[in-house]
Amino acid sequence: MASLTPLDGGQIKTSRASLVGGIAVGLGVAALWVALARDLGAGLLGAILPALMAGLLSGLWVWRADL
Repeated sequence: MASLTPLDGGQIKTSRASLVGGIAVGLGVAALWVALARDLGAGLLGAILPALMAGLLSGLWVWRADL
């Protein structure tokens, strides 16, 4: 039985453009998160820590998914 194989070998592409895009998206998500949290009355530390985590995870996802 023949199996299907991707033309690119099945590897996830991680180009420089996707790295720059991931960094930009991560910074944007973190900035928006802090702005919204501060507007809703969260303290500075309570706004920054979740913002850093959300920005990091979304930036990594954009970089690895090559969006």
